[in-house]
Amino acid sequence: MSMSIVDRLQAGPVLGAEGYVFELERRGYIKAGPFVPEVVLDYPDAVRELHREFLRAGADVMVALTYYAHREKLRDVGREGDLEAMNRQAVRIAREVAREGDALVAGNVCNTWAYDPDDPGTGRTVRAMYAEQLGWAAEEGIDFVISETNDYLGEALIAVEVIRDLGLPAMVTLAPTQPDQTRDGYGYAEACRILAAEGAQVVGLNCDRGPQTMLPLITAIREAVECAVAVQPVPYRTDPAAPTMETLRASAAAPARTMSGPWPRRWAERFRPASTRRRWTCTRCSGPTSRPRTRLSCTAGARDHQRAAGLATRAMNRGSPVARSVITIR
Repeated sequence: MSMSIVDRLQAGPVLGAEGYVFELERRGYIKAGPFVPEVVLDYPDAVRELHREFLRAGADVMVALTYYAHREKLRDVGREGDLEAMNRQAVRIAREVAREGDALVAGNVCNTWAYDPDDPGTGRTVRAMYAEQLGWAAEEGIDFVISETNDYLGEALIAVEVIRDLGLPAMVTLAPTQPDQTRDGYGYAEACRILAAEGAQVVGLNCDRGPQTMLPLITAIREAVECAVAVQPVPYRTDPAAPTMETLRASAAAPARTMSGPWPRRWAERFRPASTRRRWTCTRCSGPTSRPRTRLSCTAGARDHQRAAGLATRAMNRGSPVARSVITIR
């Protein structure tokens, strides 16, 4: 029998891999914006292969791709009828790949955007969504549950209650979008202490900050709790001037900072508002390119070059995730 998440944590660090929706969006399987994991049903082999890549890279946990696979979000994109099938299929794929190695399977829930601390009715709505998602996951076979990107401590506590009722270990992480506290006014260390007291075996932070600006918060959390602590920063270089992804996006809107800032130019350009993005044209065909005209050296024939530029324009109009790679013509 495989060791539980608690046993593994007692033996040493446990390595997880996340960012499934971003990676699958980069590969063209998920639409940017909604980030609903319809890929689980539409392209299951793509999900299976990504799990396998994470496993071979050393991940100890396969996380079922059910992030935003809750009723509220699926209703927004017209796929509420796929709710149960999507949740069950995600766990089956994760479990299949986990068996190829010595990995655990984690069920997954996240913030719902339905929670309002001033409206008790929303708490009941959130509880019902978590209960149906995790009920299906438990039936399919999971080892523990990850509740992540929680903006509100109140919503995270609802997740802990549902997980506890299922008799499963809980890992609960907060999204540090605010400078030093959750959206309902709790310091991150205090919120994690409360979550641990309510039964979470692992607490911590994920997303919204890079390592430099997440580390001080994690240090405070370690001092506040006795349970295991999870840390999952984003792979971007945040700093005190732009500590979160949101402030980084805002800073990326300034052209001078964007082109010479410490974060990768490709990421900054991606999240820069369209109205402020630099646009260049080719000196031969006047088509859009991703480089300044003074640096573009085109060696393609005129007809081929114009055709490629036209494809790039159509890709940009469709919002294709590959548009930028198409419009660089050498």
